[in-house]
Amino acid sequence: QVQLVESGGGLVQPGGSLRLSCAASEFALDYYAIGWFRQAPGKEREGVSCISNSDNSDGSTYYADSVKGRFTISRDNAKNTVYLQMNSLKPEDTAVYYCALCFGHNDFGSWGQGTQVTVSS
Repeated sequence: QVQLVESGGGLVQPGGSLRLSCAASEFALDYYAIGWFRQAPGKEREGVSCISNSDNSDGSTYYADSVKGRFTISRDNAKNTVYLQMNSLKPEDTAVYYCALCFGHNDFGSWGQGTQVTVSS
């Protein structure tokens, strides 16, 4: 069974940065397209970003319009980890962020427990 573990969330001021990490201990992440989605109270789930598996030579990525230019997804296969670098954070980025297998722009499976990101002054 796929088990993903997110970390790196926290409280940050507007304009600040955080880096989220997604790790797996029982399988190799590079075989899968991995993504992040977020869930804020009272809001629908939003697919934030996805990165293709390592067999996809173009290393394609997807970003929601709301984060394009501010967030960067990447993978370190040696560490079996996928990262989400979040810069220029805004209060509306506040949510629980989940790492998951990515099947489409807002189609995910086997997500972890999530990590809370709070952007507030």
